[in-house]
Amino acid sequence: MKTLKFMGKWNLDNQPIREANSIELGDKYMKNILFIMGDQHRWDCIGAYGNKILQTPYLDALAQDGVKHTEHYTTYPVCTPARYSILSGLYTHQHMGWSNHCTLADGIETFPKILRKNGYKTAAIGKMHATPTYLDMGFDKMILCEQDGDGRYDDDYHKYLKEQGLLDENDLIDQRQEFRAKADEKYWDTCGAMKSNLDEKHHSTTWITNRALEEINSWGEGGNMMLVSYVKPHHPFDPPAPYDTMYNSEEIEILPGYTEEVSDVDYEHGSGYFDHKNLTEDKLRQVTAHYYGSITHMDHHIGRLIEALKAKGLYEDTLIVYTSDHGEYLGFHHMLLKANYMYDPLAKVPLIIKYPNNEYKGEINEQISCNIDLAPTFLTQANCQIPWTMKGLNLSNQEVGREMTICEGLRVDMCNGVLERYYEYMVRSKDYKLIISKNFNHYRFFDLKKDPYELNDVAADLQYKEEIERHKAFLAQTMTFDALTPIYLNEEEKVFIEDKKPDLDKRREVEEYFKLKVPYEKE
Repeated sequence: MKTLKFMGKWNLDNQPIREANSIELGDKYMKNILFIMGDQHRWDCIGAYGNKILQTPYLDALAQDGVKHTEHYTTYPVCTPARYSILSGLYTHQHMGWSNHCTLADGIETFPKILRKNGYKTAAIGKMHATPTYLDMGFDKMILCEQDGDGRYDDDYHKYLKEQGLLDENDLIDQRQEFRAKADEKYWDTCGAMKSNLDEKHHSTTWITNRALEEINSWGEGGNMMLVSYVKPHHPFDPPAPYDTMYNSEEIEILPGYTEEVSDVDYEHGSGYFDHKNLTEDKLRQVTAHYYGSITHMDHHIGRLIEALKAKGLYEDTLIVYTSDHGEYLGFHHMLLKANYMYDPLAKVPLIIKYPNNEYKGEINEQISCNIDLAPTFLTQANCQIPWTMKGLNLSNQEVGREMTICEGLRVDMCNGVLERYYEYMVRSKDYKLIISKNFNHYRFFDLKKDPYELNDVAADLQYKEEIERHKAFLAQTMTFDALTPIYLNEEEKVFIEDKKPDLDKRREVEEYFKLKVPYEKE
């Protein structure tokens, strides 16, 4: 096993690539790509990442055959913004998708769009969390299972449940405020951690996998790319039997970083989806047991996908990636879920990359990376040209890494009876973390070597002044010069009145008139 460490400042070299549109079906370079994504999967909740209780045999085996990244971060710890960053290779301020109810602009390139242009068959199965639900982000086929918002009333999974006369009751109550307001005491007492009301065969994790298996069964030797995006382990933590009892809550070890009560600084920043002050150790153990059950259930079905590839003789030459959009507090600082400061359990996510022919098998990559690095990595592996807007790293070059990475967020708080919106940023280096809210004068700073659980803010300690300024400078450099917004162009954009819509024939007529009137010698 080889461990890779940071080798210097980050490198934007994406290695030699062929020109776009140069790939044809049947080309030996057209690898198959299986991209698997969990939702709200905390980085240390996989056996391969050191969790000794949680059973994830298939993800562990994938890590053994590939590269395990130990310092991989989201660019925004919220579902939709993070997913748009993964697809587009852009930070949130570049793609402008600042909330779970937003649209990725049509003119923004995504790695599925580029793969599709280059002859790949592209499919998305599961949760996309886009608006509109079936937004074209580069997939030839979309079979969706949504959770939040109106997507659950548009998608294929909930139509399936309706046809079967079924209801994902736990999920509906947890996700839709009109039902959550009427939830019973059991829901609040368990923080939504309970057995699914659906049998395993109808659970979203099973349904998504079954649809993905149908897609794999149609694959040939190359030229297929599929995103399999699971709803879980996102709350509610409601695995079906037998996974709901797989882990005994009384024997669960609470993960590091738990505190006996929530701090004032954290509570003032957000009281929680379930009030953090009401969290007890018993509740947390039950939540953790069900969270683990959801992950093991998902791992079982990821195993079905891998076994299907092996049965077709495609496993060795398929690029397989597993990651998550963001993490989960799971008791860290006495908090659950997300939507507070960008502490590591929320901002840090797992990343496992199994390369074709098991290249770099068993390696551990300790260099800093983030989710805008995935798009260029996919495109490099597919020998496609990378657009200038994608400034992320090519992670298949094992020698590159980031000096620091940033995470963005849009906060909406009530201040003196008025809604206040402001940006918040995290800057993470190997040994330190800077969290800035509102402006450069409002910040917190943590020495992660001495304080890995981010409990002691040393922003006022003068011995860290130089490091604080270095992290601020990195943020300013990234936002001002390194991550510019793409150019938007849409000649078919809506006009204020219909008769002003561009008419190409009239345009040519006017163009010819002025050509004839120009006082230059005619050819």
